[in-house]
Amino acid sequence: MTGDVVNLRQFRKRQARTDREKQAEQNRISYGRTKSEKSVTSALNEKASRALDQGRLEPARPEAPGRRKPDGEDA
Repeated sequence: MTGDVVNLRQFRKRQARTDREKQAEQNRISYGRTKSEKSVTSALNEKASRALDQGRLEPARPEAPGRRKPDGEDA
């Protein structure tokens, strides 16, 4: 009924190493994209943005008409 003797320092180091390896694998999946993949995604996002903007009925205005500026702001 005796168990194996385990060096806790080595166990902790081994556990930390496996945790770092798991994190590295997740990062490779999340951030490990080639330059061409990034440019394709960027182009698709830009195309979608242009298509969305083309469907606008009115151009976006930074300030509503007839609205007064708060005190302290110069015109």
